[in-house]
Amino acid sequence: MTLEVVPATPDRWPDVVTVMGDRGDPARCFCQYFRLRGKEWSDTSPAAKREALRAQIASDRPPGVLATDAGTPVGWCAVAPRSAYPRVLASPNWRADDPDAWVVTCFVVPVGHRRQGLAGELLQGAIHFARTQGAEVLEACAVDLSYMGRIPSADLYRGPLSVYLEAGFAEVSRTSAQWVLVRKEL
Repeated sequence: MTLEVVPATPDRWPDVVTVMGDRGDPARCFCQYFRLRGKEWSDTSPAAKREALRAQIASDRPPGVLATDAGTPVGWCAVAPRSAYPRVLASPNWRADDPDAWVVTCFVVPVGHRRQGLAGELLQGAIHFARTQGAEVLEACAVDLSYMGRIPSADLYRGPLSVYLEAGFAEVSRTSAQWVLVRKEL
């Protein structure tokens, strides 16, 4: 594997579209779930969500990182300041002491590229990106798989707890057995 993880910049837009695919949750969401709430989320079409991500990628600060393997797009990880995510700000799963923290909200790894450690590589890329943008704290709401049976891959979009712990994150709190707020000082 010749893996590269880089910020999702406008020149990488076609690669982001490839990772999101044309069916399933990523193709309907385009990483807007945490950026929209309530009726704004439900009333926004998949095409409009796609265009919203395109605009975010064209902004001064890319909204995530993209992984490629020998030029083939293989993964995405959303990472941005907490303030960029209205749903995070309102969620009891994301209660935290640091309003200036950055957060990792989701991973997308297409079928055929899963179970190869890409989430860990994407997370390392997100950590590096957040650090270069001046972030001092990075948080996430991880999925603790030890409390669950077999879980559908679509439910892993927040990332498994084990990936965060291996990257040096520490558990902060739990709102359920499944959802774990984790934090890493950068």
